[in-house]
Amino acid sequence: MTAAPPSQLLKAILCLTCSALLFSIMGVCIRYASGSVDNFTIVFFRNVVGLFLFMPFILTKGIQHFKTEKLWMHTWRAIIGSIAMYGFFYAIAHLKLSNAMVFTYSAPIFIPLIAWLFLKEQVTASMIVAASIGFLGVLCVAKPDAGLFDLMSFVGLTASFMAALAFVTVRALTQTEPPERIVFYFCLIGTIISIIPMFWLWRPYTWTELTYLVVAGILANVSQIFLSYAYKLAPAGQIGPVNYIAIIFAGIWGYLFWNELPDFYSLIGLSLIFCAIVLCSPMLQKRLNRN
Repeated sequence: MTAAPPSQLLKAILCLTCSALLFSIMGVCIRYASGSVDNFTIVFFRNVVGLFLFMPFILTKGIQHFKTEKLWMHTWRAIIGSIAMYGFFYAIAHLKLSNAMVFTYSAPIFIPLIAWLFLKEQVTASMIVAASIGFLGVLCVAKPDAGLFDLMSFVGLTASFMAALAFVTVRALTQTEPPERIVFYFCLIGTIISIIPMFWLWRPYTWTELTYLVVAGILANVSQIFLSYAYKLAPAGQIGPVNYIAIIFAGIWGYLFWNELPDFYSLIGLSLIFCAIVLCSPMLQKRLNRN
């Protein structure tokens, strides 16, 4: 897979930025909901809300629009995506929001390698440099210490790797599948997967809890649509580091809602993350391709 044209790459970056923004706001809702709602129920609501959102699409476009010959790929994507979701939501409930985002959005460090192995996409030096700089920024924001090398570290990094696999699978699916169909099957299969553990923990929920759960589900699914469009426009390895901007958004929400202030190392990390995003910019990619 060759690099995307500059104009198409810009659209992909904008879509991925919108996806990251919505996903970070979803994290705020999950943080509030996790104070009283278990992780299994949160994952279930995230998926089942998506199914309800797709009812208008099914009614207007018809069931024929959602027929697919890639059911096995949709299933694979839903399984690894659900594993990543369980890990990510668990991290949100037990860590600062920005640190939870760090774990999830370190996924781009794996994306170029996975995209090269499974999709045979071209991996350029600029992609590797961007991913490496972004990951270094992640470490600065997270301030690696004993807290990053325990069970939470394992959960977070596993979720990160699974998210990277999911992103690359989305890229493969976009070759033949429209974004709406990709998100629909993720919600459908994800609901089937998540209803099993949630069933044993079901209880009546307050209106406040339901509000957080429903809004989180809406934001997550709209974010997924933007994500699918982004990977339809450009190769996964080329735009993956843009995901790091979600950490910046999370830092803003952390300050506004929980008075979390970035320290010196966090500011350095955010600067490195910004540099990684700049390396993905259309003008720079065009100049590098010319050279």
